[in-house]
Amino acid sequence: MERTCVLVKPDGVCKNIVGTVLSRFAQTGLLLRGLRMLRLTPAQAEEFYGEHKGKPFYAPLIGFMTSAPIVATVWEGPEAVAKARSVMGATNSPEASVGTIRRDFGTNNRYNVVHGSDSVVSAQREIRFFFKPDELFTYQENDWKVEK
Repeated sequence: MERTCVLVKPDGVCKNIVGTVLSRFAQTGLLLRGLRMLRLTPAQAEEFYGEHKGKPFYAPLIGFMTSAPIVATVWEGPEAVAKARSVMGATNSPEASVGTIRRDFGTNNRYNVVHGSDSVVSAQREIRFFFKPDELFTYQENDWKVEK
């Protein structure tokens, strides 16, 4: 099984569409393994997006990602990274396919509602960044049933 990290960015949180976004991933058959709401500090955002340091969009990205809370999630399933990226759509919202999260709710390259891991290696790093091992859960469909 593969895992991927998906963030609902500040614009998605502030538009009050977190539930809608999470539902889109659940509908693909991916299983939610971790969920956390937080507000990134500038230092955390700079570390997370460190690979982009020096690029023209870096400072505005840091400002945006620290402007309001985000929701960090971990999803698991076969080809989780590719499935999640398909649900999200192209990074630039106007170029994303109809029916994708970014096309339906995003505005542009930055204000595109979600961030998703672009590879299994990135997913592993991003999951470790946001979650401790004991904050990730495995469960079966019938685990919630309690016999009386």
